[in-house]
Amino acid sequence: MSSPTALHRGATPFAHLVTLDSCPHAAAAARTAAHGFLASLRPPVDPGAADAVVLVVSELVTNAVRHARGPSCSLRLAVCGDAVAVAVSDSCPDPPVARCPDVDGDRGGFGWPMVRQLAIATSVCPTPRGKTVHALLPYRRRKGDTAGCAERSRPGMP
Repeated sequence: MSSPTALHRGATPFAHLVTLDSCPHAAAAARTAAHGFLASLRPPVDPGAADAVVLVVSELVTNAVRHARGPSCSLRLAVCGDAVAVAVSDSCPDPPVARCPDVDGDRGGFGWPMVRQLAIATSVCPTPRGKTVHALLPYRRRKGDTAGCAERSRPGMP
């Protein structure tokens, strides 16, 4: 179960906080929350940038559920200038570790490098109850920037 809290600045949500139970459905709930937050922003986030935000949200929440093994984690989304800030807090103090991807099995290893590739910046901050992983993603994709996301063109859009 999740419990959202929206903090508003005018008509555009400035930040959105969701507490998620650490269960197999947490990433899906986080993606739904991210889609809702992004859809409410004005001006709208570019489709490619929105896809990157949702992908990073999904990966960070999945990692929190998979590795922290606490009862819950929290997702905070915020507008930060011309970027979207994603923060996922969990009960494990250990930072994400880049490891060799397991291409033949199910042990993963792709997520943290992908998050770091898509984000403008990442950081991991210890908290009294674990850690918070931060990723800052662009509000707009740069023309020709296809790292990690397929560019989509729409009629009438440059």
